[in-house]
Amino acid sequence: MTVQRGLRTGLAAVAGLALSMTFPAIPANATTATIQPASPDAVAASAADQAAAAGVDHLRKGPQEGFRRVGMTPGGGGLFYAAYERTYRGLPVVGGDAVVVADGAGRVRGTSAAETAAISVDTKAKISAAKATEVARGQLSKVDSVVAPQLVVLAGNSPKLAYEVVVKGTKASNPSNLHVFVDGATGAILDTRDDVKMSNIPAATQNTSGGVSTLGAGNSYYVGNVTIDTTNSGGTYSMRDPQRTNISCKPQNGAVYSGPDDNWGNGSGTNLETACVDTLFGVQTEWKMLGEWLGRNGINGNGGGFPASVGLNQVNAYWDGSSTTFGHSQDNQRQATSMDVVAHEYGHAIFQTTPGGAGSGNENGGLNESTGDIFGAITEHYANNAKDTPDYEVGEGVNLVGQGPIRYMYQPSKISGNPNCYSSSIPSTEVHAAAGPQNHWFYLLAEGTAPAGKPASPTCNNTSITGLGIQKAAKIFYNGLLKKTSGWNHKAARKATLEAALALYPTSCTEFNTTKAAWEAISVTAVSGEPTSCTPSGPDFSVGVTPASGTVKAGDSATVTVNTATVSGAAQSVSLSASGLPAGATATFNPASVQSGASSTLTIATSASTPDGTSTITVTGTAASGTHTAQYTLTVGTSSNIRTFTNDTDYAINDYGTVNSAISSTATGNAVSPVKLTLTGTHTCIEDLRISLKAPDGSTYSVKPTGSLPCTQFGTKNYSVPVTNEVAAGTWTLVVYDAYSGDTGTLDSWSITL
Repeated sequence: MTVQRGLRTGLAAVAGLALSMTFPAIPANATTATIQPASPDAVAASAADQAAAAGVDHLRKGPQEGFRRVGMTPGGGGLFYAAYERTYRGLPVVGGDAVVVADGAGRVRGTSAAETAAISVDTKAKISAAKATEVARGQLSKVDSVVAPQLVVLAGNSPKLAYEVVVKGTKASNPSNLHVFVDGATGAILDTRDDVKMSNIPAATQNTSGGVSTLGAGNSYYVGNVTIDTTNSGGTYSMRDPQRTNISCKPQNGAVYSGPDDNWGNGSGTNLETACVDTLFGVQTEWKMLGEWLGRNGINGNGGGFPASVGLNQVNAYWDGSSTTFGHSQDNQRQATSMDVVAHEYGHAIFQTTPGGAGSGNENGGLNESTGDIFGAITEHYANNAKDTPDYEVGEGVNLVGQGPIRYMYQPSKISGNPNCYSSSIPSTEVHAAAGPQNHWFYLLAEGTAPAGKPASPTCNNTSITGLGIQKAAKIFYNGLLKKTSGWNHKAARKATLEAALALYPTSCTEFNTTKAAWEAISVTAVSGEPTSCTPSGPDFSVGVTPASGTVKAGDSATVTVNTATVSGAAQSVSLSASGLPAGATATFNPASVQSGASSTLTIATSASTPDGTSTITVTGTAASGTHTAQYTLTVGTSSNIRTFTNDTDYAINDYGTVNSAISSTATGNAVSPVKLTLTGTHTCIEDLRISLKAPDGSTYSVKPTGSLPCTQFGTKNYSVPVTNEVAAGTWTLVVYDAYSGDTGTLDSWSITL
C-alpha cells in the first residue's frame, strides 16, 4: 500500500463522527438525576482520537501504523491541540508525528503531520543493542551516561529501522545530550539530534577556565530588589519554588541554595546567589506570563518546569533537554542571567514540549532559537521592569562579548551573517543566524515597520505594516506553535499562524491580514492549503443540556447542567429560562445568567401532586445576538422504575492499578434512575480515583465524587451516574482505577457499596 504524506495542515473531514468515551460526571444525591457534562478538553480529545484512529485528512497511515496521543494543550479561541506519536508495528516512528486541532464541541478543526514516506521495514535488527551503544558513544569526546538503546523507525524519504541511543557528556568542550540514530541493519549513523541548545557565542571567545511557600527578598543584578517564591522547610529557606514544579536554582555541581533567612543575593554581577535571584525571578515571571497572556500551564504546558544552574565557566548559556545552565560575560563581570536570556533558554523548553518536540535540521533549529528570542521579548514586555526595560534586543544587558546584543529582532542583519529575509539558503544556515527571519516577522507583527518610540524595521518587499501589539502577536505566535510537528519550517509556521489568527479573532480581519503581511514582508510565500482570505463573523453562542433526559419520583428534584459556548466573536451575557414544565414543578437556574462559555445548574423541583408522565422542557438562552434553545425530557414516575445494583466488596488497589468486579442488576419497567455508590477509603487523594460502570451491552458510565476532598483528608463520598439508556437487567462490571502517584508501592484499601 502506498501512503502519501506531507508537512501539510488542513481540516479533517470528520463531521458526523460519533463521540464515544468515558466522561467524568458530577454525582448527585439518591433523588437527583444528573450527570456532569464532558469537559471541553475531554470532548476535544475524544474527537481528536477518533480522527487519528480513522486516519483522516493528513493523518493517513499504512495498515500497520497507528497514532498514540502523547499530549493535549489548550490554545486560544476554544481550541485544543492534541499531539500524536506515529507507531509502526508497535515501534515509535521518530519524525512521523502529527497534531489534531479540535474544539470543545467535538469538532475537528484541522490536522498536520510531519513528512514521511510510506513505511515498510523489518522490525528485527541485524546488529545488537551493544553495538549500537558502542557506535553512539563514539560521537562524544567524553561520555558521562548512556540511556539503553530503543528500537524505533526513523521516518523520512526512506524510513529505516534504527536504534535510538541517548548519550550524555561533552563534545568539543561543550555539554551534549545527543540522540544518536544507528541503522539497525548496518550500524551506520543515520541522524543525530542534540537536546543542548547553546547561545550563539563563537568558540574563540569562550573562557574555558517540600516546604512552606514564602516570598523571599531578592537583591538581583539586572532588575533590582524583587520578590521571589521560595520554600521554608523547618526554618531553613531554599531557592526552590514550592508552587511551580521543578523550578529551583543552584550553583553548577552544587545543591539548591539554602539558608537560615529568606534574603538572597547582594546585587553583584559576580555573585552566583545573585545570579539565582535573577534566574528565579525571570522564570517565575515567564511562568506568570504564559498563564495570564497565553493560557499555558507552566513551562511544559502540564504544570511543570525545569531546574536551573548558574556558574558555568563559559561565555554561554544553554538548555540541555531537562534543565538550564547559565555562564558569564566574556569580561567575567556579569552572569548571563538577564530576564531575556533566562526566558530564551526556557523558551527552548517550551519549543521542546509543544507538539513535534525539538525536531532536527538547521531550519527547524533556527525556528527553535527564534522561539527562545520571542519568549524573551514577550517576558520582558510582560514584566515591564523599570531597570530592564522591554525591547527586542537579545542579551543586551549581559553584553556577552563586549559588543552589545547578540541578536536584533527588528533588523537581524545588524549582526553580520544574520539574514532579515527568508531564502532557500536558510536550511543550510547556522541555527542562530537562521533565527533572523522569524524574529523579524514577530517584530513586524507586534510593532510594525515604524512604531512610535521603537526602532524602525525594514521589510524585504518594501511594504509598510502597522503592528498588532505584542500581546496579540504573542497569542498568534503561540497558537501557531501548538500545531508544530517535528518537520517544522517557515511555510508551516506561516500557515499555522494564519489559521491561529482566524481562530483567535473571528470577528476581525486585521489580525489575519497583518499576520499574512508580516510573513510576506520577510519573503515567506504562501503554502498550499493555507487560508487565503478572512470573512469576519458576528458574535454568537450555543446552548445545550446534559443529560438530555432524566426520571424522578413525584416530590423529588432533577438537576441538569446547562452548557453555553461562544461560537463566534466575543463572549456575551446569556439569560436563562425554562418552559414546558409539568404541573406543580418549578425551575431554578444557578446562576440565572452566565457569560457564554460558562455553565449553569438547572434544578427542576416537582411536587407530590405532579402527575406521572413525560414532559419536554425547553431551556432558552437569550443574549444580545439572539436566542438559542435546548430540550430536556423529564419523566415523573413511580418507584417501580428504579434500578437496583448489588455489590459489597473490599478491594486493595495499587497506585496506577485497576480492579474489576462483576455486579448484578435487577430492574422493573424502564429503569432510568441514578445509581448511588458509597465509597470508603484509606487514600489521601480520593479525587484521583476513576470509577466507572460497564453495562451488559458494553456501554461505560463514569462516576465521580460529589465535590472534592483535599489530599490530606479521608472520608466517605457518594457517587452517582444515570443509566438512562439501559432497560434490561444483567451483569455489569464495576471498574476502579487509582491514578494517584503520590505514594510509592503502597496498597489503598476500599470498601465499595452500591
